[in-house]
Amino acid sequence: MAGGIRGALVEYGTDFLGPIPNVVVFQFNPESINRTIQVPARPTGATSRETSQAGDTPVETFSLKIELDASDNLDKPIDVSLARVFGVGPAIAALEKMARPSEGLLSGAIGAAVDAIGSALGLGGGGAPSAPIPRQQYPRILFIWGPARVVPVIVQSMAINELQYDGLLNPTRAEVTVGLAVVQPERCSDDVIAKGALAYTNTIKDVQSVANLANSVAQVVEIIPF
Repeated sequence: MAGGIRGALVEYGTDFLGPIPNVVVFQFNPESINRTIQVPARPTGATSRETSQAGDTPVETFSLKIELDASDNLDKPIDVSLARVFGVGPAIAALEKMARPSEGLLSGAIGAAVDAIGSALGLGGGGAPSAPIPRQQYPRILFIWGPARVVPVIVQSMAINELQYDGLLNPTRAEVTVGLAVVQPERCSDDVIAKGALAYTNTIKDVQSVANLANSVAQVVEIIPF
């Protein structure tokens, strides 16, 4: 898709005022994307609702294959040294970073050691620390697929298939299959980027739905016999 818009995965913080920590712009746009809308099962029996009454929010998931090829960057002055030294390793590492908690393993090990020392000295009463270490959080990510689809997602799965290597065994060609799930922020969430992206994308869907209605209303009148 030369000269066209490329899809991307963009990791962000609480807003875009600071530096963006991680970005992966697709080298080649996937030829297809599998979308699934998982509708939660409605309760049955005494807790059943009316057929038209909504239950939990459906979860939308995406599955796409990202192709990486170092040879595509060898003729670019800015990328030539990076591609020759690491192949497509940097792009793979950036994708992997999006699938892991923001804090590294080292900080978790340090926290466990501090808890153990405090317990041994009796500072925590032998129980849980009075100021627990915050839980690790997964990165906040936007999946951007053209101007009509910008949604907050989390990485649910990632399969990396390294297809070719250079003399240093750096991967020079790879396919990364990524599973994404759209995030629905809670009302009290401070993630204004996710809320804004969902509102923007849902508004575009509403506009497209109205456009489809305008094209279909005449056909509906012919179909309905009353």
